[in-house]
Amino acid sequence: MCISLSLCPSLTSGSQPFTYHHSTLLSSRSTTSKNYPFLIRSRLSMDSTIPEVAYDYSPFLRIYKDGYIERLRGTDIVPSGLDPKTNVLSKDAVYSPELNLSSRLYRPHNTNPDKKLPVLVYYHGGGFCIETPFNFRYHDHLNNLVAVSNVIAISVDYRLAPEHPLPIAYDDSWTALKWVASHVNGDGPEEWLNSHADFGQVFLAGDSAGANLAHQLAMRYGQENLSGIDLTGVILVHPYFWGKEPIGPEGENLETKSMIDAIWHFVCPTSSGLDDPLINPLVDPRLDSLGCDRLLVIIGGKDFLRERGWHYYERLSKGGWEGVVEIMDGKDDEHVFHLNDPTCENAVALLKRIASFINKDKA
Repeated sequence: MCISLSLCPSLTSGSQPFTYHHSTLLSSRSTTSKNYPFLIRSRLSMDSTIPEVAYDYSPFLRIYKDGYIERLRGTDIVPSGLDPKTNVLSKDAVYSPELNLSSRLYRPHNTNPDKKLPVLVYYHGGGFCIETPFNFRYHDHLNNLVAVSNVIAISVDYRLAPEHPLPIAYDDSWTALKWVASHVNGDGPEEWLNSHADFGQVFLAGDSAGANLAHQLAMRYGQENLSGIDLTGVILVHPYFWGKEPIGPEGENLETKSMIDAIWHFVCPTSSGLDDPLINPLVDPRLDSLGCDRLLVIIGGKDFLRERGWHYYERLSKGGWEGVVEIMDGKDDEHVFHLNDPTCENAVALLKRIASFINKDKA
């Protein structure tokens, strides 16, 4: 989650359910639009009364009592193209025509036509309910990440809760991965992947909720596989994992815990609870079937999700999973700090660690 939950009012368990309206969209989901598609309408209803706010999660989103949602963050769109700072080239491509869902692709501009690059499939954070690959924060992050790592990257858009509650985001993300895999024979719809992708070196990555997505896709890959691609590694930055019982210092701030508890029920209302394996991988009996060879967990010392990432690392280290897990502990780092301050020393170090992980076996 990119949401700072300490800033959000808590959801109450006794609240009446909402019907979220889809009829009025700012625009279609085409990435050529100047505005990201989120539910919006005039602040005046038909009878000219001011609509009432049910939940105000400023500066992130507001939910009105009539069911409309107003996203206040992460809705900006920046165009794809050549980034002069990093010399990384990007463009948009539809991965699901049926759902009109797109991804943003990145590659170094001066790539040798005959050179194959590792493939990085990236899932953005935002608590499953805000953000987009096409806004400035994530576009800038992917430009920097591709420049440092020398990869071809696919930054995936997925549908957001609460209009599209989980597990929809998991399904969209899997659809995107299958679209990537459709290029293994060099005859897929996207020429960059046909020409430059090394499907023997595929990595999944994400931050916060996106890290949760990357983990779950690695689990699904371990059970279903995708013909022709080798899931070499997974990179989880400040992963959004949680659980019913507090771990360590989580029990010292029950107010924050109750808000994080509520957010999960908000984005996944059909969940079995906080020990659902979707949010708590530590209780997943299938965890040892994680479908990658290597995994990097990055945690922050001042991140309220830190303990979950650390215990996830320990569980993989000592359990029956046959891969190799590494950890990077940024002791002074807050949740997704690198997106807010990408040029600071620790953010640069984070990118270099990811690049080193991806290129570990190269001279």
